[in-house]
Amino acid sequence: MQESAREFAFDSARMAAAFGAPADDSGASTEQRARFLDATRQTLADGRAQIRAAFESGATGAATVRANCRLIDGIVRTILDAAANRIYPAANPTKGERLAAAAVGGYGRGEMAPFSDVDLLFLLPYKETPRIEQIIEYTLYVLWDLGLKVGHATRSINECIRLSKGDTTICTSILEARYLWGEAPLFQELRKRFDEEVVKNTGPAYVEAKLAERDERHRRLGGSRYVLEPNIKEGKGGLRDLQTLYWIAKYLYRVDDVADLVARGVLSHEEVRRFDRAQEYFWVMRSWLHYLAGRAEDHLTFDMQIELSRRMGYRDRGRVKGVERFMRHYYLHAKDVGDLTRIFCAALEAEHRGRPRLAFRKFWTTERDVAGFPVESGRVSVKDGEAFAREPVKMLGLFHAAQAAGLDVHPRALRHVTRHLRLVDSVREDPEANRLFLAMLTSKKDPETTLRRLNEAGVFGRFVPDFGRVVAQMQHDLYHVYTVDEHTIFAIGILAGVESGKYKAEMPVISEAVHKISDASRRALYVALLLHDIGKGRGGDHSEIGANIALRLGPRLGLTPEETETA
Repeated sequence: MQESAREFAFDSARMAAAFGAPADDSGASTEQRARFLDATRQTLADGRAQIRAAFESGATGAATVRANCRLIDGIVRTILDAAANRIYPAANPTKGERLAAAAVGGYGRGEMAPFSDVDLLFLLPYKETPRIEQIIEYTLYVLWDLGLKVGHATRSINECIRLSKGDTTICTSILEARYLWGEAPLFQELRKRFDEEVVKNTGPAYVEAKLAERDERHRRLGGSRYVLEPNIKEGKGGLRDLQTLYWIAKYLYRVDDVADLVARGVLSHEEVRRFDRAQEYFWVMRSWLHYLAGRAEDHLTFDMQIELSRRMGYRDRGRVKGVERFMRHYYLHAKDVGDLTRIFCAALEAEHRGRPRLAFRKFWTTERDVAGFPVESGRVSVKDGEAFAREPVKMLGLFHAAQAAGLDVHPRALRHVTRHLRLVDSVREDPEANRLFLAMLTSKKDPETTLRRLNEAGVFGRFVPDFGRVVAQMQHDLYHVYTVDEHTIFAIGILAGVESGKYKAEMPVISEAVHKISDASRRALYVALLLHDIGKGRGGDHSEIGANIALRLGPRLGLTPEETETA
């Protein structure tokens, strides 16, 4: 039976045997070093081939990234052993010549895609000595000769602590550092001092910094998770967002596994399962991307989507292409990551509520009520999450109140919405619920943002099931840049912009004409725009399918027969 990626174990015997006995007291000969490099290169190639074969035979993404990590662990340790003991040996090394190596970044977490960077921290007790410099230099040259992309830093413990206090990136690298080789007490001293001198009482500042970093990254990459060619690592809803949750959890709660957050009451078992499913899906995708590109690659390009969907077993079904089904599943997992982010942030606020030192909680006191909903942190919230269980229509009322007040929805309220989402089904025919929905759709107060919030929370697709069918639905062509749901919401935002005069210079005729239609025609126009692509992905003429949906949905939303026919 073929060895699985999970069972992969590094064997250093071939590499160690390449040295044989030292040539003389000064270290290994040039010939021995050459043999060692050849043996190391072959070990890396054999290991990678074995892991890829297991992956292509069905090994999980988790097993694959961990096997890659074990392979690099073995190689780095063997090189360091050779450098310290064979090439630059010291019979009685001084206290200042102690050295430890730690893995940082994704490598530190034990997660490596096939061609990920190898990020190393060389840890010293004091400043670097000539022998330690030689050991580190030799190690890096061998790793570079192997074709590995290496990120590295050489620092004393004092430098690590000082830099961690002023640089969030360095702080995060120390947070997830993993002992690899050398003087273990040196590494343990770093961890102890890091906890006592950096982490203690600084949780809120760290959370603020990581969330701000995430928001800037999202802005830089377009601000939407529904783009045509997403970056599965850095993009919104991608692996980096999951890692951000992990970093915050580890910093605040000192946990090594997201599952440990269940006992802390931060996440539920189901929410942890969603985290694990999304992470596994992304690991599989990222491993395939690296293998297919033959290098580190996180950009899910248009052409790569076709090959990747085939490799992951997606086939055409009727008129729906396999690649479209594949991308829909990607977008749904990315949406899950967004849901988990909101839930996690809500839990953080609940956990630390009332602690005056937490700057990013400074708005906890209730400021006022909006339509019966309290305003906290400048966002519309709920007093009691069970209110949604008693009156499910309040879930729509929450978003309506936020729109009317021009405020965001509090993440704690969104968490309660997520947990009661199935109850939205019970109010589809409720006149008040439909009135609220139509009012939000046709409001002159930024309907785009409100509809996007409804969609992100999952309420939109539950309340209008036909819309739920096009959530994360894409068309695999270069014309459609966004998924159907995102395209529709953008279109409604543009219509609202036309009404407000935002596009008067670009579209002067319709910017004037839009104010000459009746209120009834305006309602019909917004409903028609909402439904214009809702029949996509079902086969047949999507406009005819949309027309039939309009005939059913119009009366439910409170349109007159004439308005429904116009829509």
